[in-house]
Amino acid sequence: MTGSDPAAAIASHQVAAAEYFQAYSVVGLLAVVGVLFVAVAFGAGRLLRPVVPTPEKLMTYECGVDPVGEGWAHTQVRYYVYAFLYVIFAVDSIFLFPWATVFAADGYGATTLVEMFIFLGFLAVGLLYAYKKGVLTWT
Repeated sequence: MTGSDPAAAIASHQVAAAEYFQAYSVVGLLAVVGVLFVAVAFGAGRLLRPVVPTPEKLMTYECGVDPVGEGWAHTQVRYYVYAFLYVIFAVDSIFLFPWATVFAADGYGATTLVEMFIFLGFLAVGLLYAYKKGVLTWT
């Protein structure tokens, strides 16, 4: 671009920058509209709800049983570990869908298959570790 007009080059860059930021302005406007929608919904709920505080409404509520004693209760960690393992394997199973679509593409079959077996190997090692620690025994 030697010998060309610097003003024209600057103008073309300004037009490109304007188009770039115009695309992001749509995203920003959508975010603002979403925040306003949530704010209006919460504000309307606050204005329209009845406010009649009674001692029963201010009392702690747990599954229909009046609270008695201290707030501390012993819960076995094992149940949280089961939930954690479920979440891990549920999230990891989601990765199977993109893998299946890439596996079908030309030229990616062998590489994708090797990557998936490595991924499943990590899952198997994690499951074996949980089994060896005795987490999966139900007593």
